[in-house]
Amino acid sequence: MVTFMSKRAVDMIFSAMFILTDLRVLLRTTAPSHTLDPEQRAQAERLLTNLERQVGSLKQEMLK
Repeated sequence: MVTFMSKRAVDMIFSAMFILTDLRVLLRTTAPSHTLDPEQRAQAERLLTNLERQVGSLKQEMLK
């Protein structure tokens, strides 16, 4: 059985990957201790919220 992904699902995957890249950059800038200042914590929280939203939407799109 061949399953095709919609363009929307593919776009959501790339969006999630870009968010993960932003998180990776944040962690690289705080290495080696990875201690986040208040601004970095807020940024991480925003990124993680957006990532959760993208993954949730992707799940709905792929399982419909």
